[in-house]
Amino acid sequence: MGCPELSVFDEVKICPHCKAEMIACEAPQVHVGDGLGWGSEVLFICLNDYCPLFLKGWHHIETKYGRHASYRYMELPGSTESNVMMVGNKDAFKGSIVDKDAIIGQNSRYQAEKKATVALETCIEDNNLQAVLTLLLDESAKRESRETSLVKLAQLNDVACVDPIRNHTFRDPSFEQKSNLIISRILQANFKKECPECSEIIKAQAKKCMHCGHEFS
Repeated sequence: MGCPELSVFDEVKICPHCKAEMIACEAPQVHVGDGLGWGSEVLFICLNDYCPLFLKGWHHIETKYGRHASYRYMELPGSTESNVMMVGNKDAFKGSIVDKDAIIGQNSRYQAEKKATVALETCIEDNNLQAVLTLLLDESAKRESRETSLVKLAQLNDVACVDPIRNHTFRDPSFEQKSNLIISRILQANFKKECPECSEIIKAQAKKCMHCGHEFS
């Protein structure tokens, strides 16, 4: 599922058959009638098991079509046109209820990715490490953008990138390997090194860590 417009969740739809509030659910990818999509990622469906339409639908479909199924009342966002959705059991669509908070979080992540992608073009001139890290550490961002962020990371040559990267768990080992290689080069270029005991960044020539007291041989 993509990221539907948040305005969808401002709608309150009431089933005309039972007066229960309808629930936002993920739309099936294929419309059973014409093989096309619904034109919306979200459908409002009455999931009330005591809705008269749902209760009477079992007998109607069994008698007319010889199938064990019923109907749920449904409306598209921004529309009051009456529709019904055929279901094979009472739990259909109950596992597809849209989590509004999750969608809001997904939308926020997407907006941050979009903003960082634009900023990536001038991040060297603007000394914008944050845009680079936003994309590199976003496991849902486009791979192409993350690959570009690695190139920009090396060019920025900023030791401030070390802690955020070290504290991130990469799903793709290749990104972790490339990040570690870049960090090593950045530290070397800035005459720095990481303490093997406390991971603090210290001067490359230090014989003793000023943070934990670790002595270098």
